[in-house]
Amino acid sequence: MVEPRLRADAQRNLERLTTAAVEVFRERGLDAPLEEIAKRAGVSGGTLYNRFGTREALIDAVMPDLLAAGIAAAQEKANACEDAWEAFAGYLEALGELQGRDAALNDAVSRRFPDAQRLTELCDRQWSFAEGLIDRAHRDGSLRADFTAGDMPLVLISTSNIIRVTAGIAPDAWRRGLALILDGLRAGAAHPLPGPPMTETQNRDAMLRRAR
Repeated sequence: MVEPRLRADAQRNLERLTTAAVEVFRERGLDAPLEEIAKRAGVSGGTLYNRFGTREALIDAVMPDLLAAGIAAAQEKANACEDAWEAFAGYLEALGELQGRDAALNDAVSRRFPDAQRLTELCDRQWSFAEGLIDRAHRDGSLRADFTAGDMPLVLISTSNIIRVTAGIAPDAWRRGLALILDGLRAGAAHPLPGPPMTETQNRDAMLRRAR
């Protein structure tokens, strides 16, 4: 009789921890103190670490499902656009709205946690989708030719930082910032960009640095 009770207790603790993790991550971001999550769940820090082991494992347990629906909606919106530029710009705007929804989603879109395998795979699929939008906008001549998928993290990190510093002050300020960026990405009379885009390794290291 004792063993089933222990399993039920463990299941309740798991549910409390994942619920608390979502709440705290959304309020404070993915670097929120794990001790605060354990406290809100009403369990010890040891219980949290025994169940998940690492921050990345906890992130991977709660964030992919939270992020997946938002990314799917953004992709659906882009796919519905017949105009290549509107699809590209609309996708960035939809990602900005996702980032602005809460601190956890902002971090999940603009940072990398390589040991969170499910989240990393989801983000990688997002990059592949973005590459398709970029190629399409290049083919119809609406997106400046020297913008590459390697430049996408610069846009997402820029939006992320605007959201962070204007939270509670001017929550829609990122929209103006993104509009200015998009105007600079339109093909036409834009000046050549200084230097090449960052490499895949440089982008990964930059996003990892934000996570650290």
